[in-house]
Amino acid sequence: MNLASLRIITPQIKRSVQFFERITGLSAHWYTEDFAEFTTGTCTLAIGSTRTMSLFGKDLAQPAHNNLTQPYNNSGVIIEFLVKDVDEQYNNIKDLLSEIVQKPTTMPWGNRSLLFRDPDGNLINFFTPVTPEAIKKFS
Repeated sequence: MNLASLRIITPQIKRSVQFFERITGLSAHWYTEDFAEFTTGTCTLAIGSTRTMSLFGKDLAQPAHNNLTQPYNNSGVIIEFLVKDVDEQYNNIKDLLSEIVQKPTTMPWGNRSLLFRDPDGNLINFFTPVTPEAIKKFS
């Protein structure tokens, strides 16, 4: 079994796709006005509009909400991108980020991580292995 993709459901698909294009430097492949994908070397990040959920027969997935009275409600999943240099990535994208959860920090397991939220409130982690053990794991 192989993990094929992760999908984000959003009410503003164009905004989300543009955000991911800017932070990753990848171009999205649009299949319809409601569905686009980013293909990486190991996995695909799919972005679908909330309208796509009706094709499954129900509104099963809902985007996060964030306003003054309701905090983000999807705090249990982090979408992670292995990047060559997390500090360089941070310097390149920090002006695009509305919420930085944690600036680049070396974690106890050997990765240097940048944690932030996308426009829909999803947690995104850019990380670079920095210890010999972590580098070996991802080489």
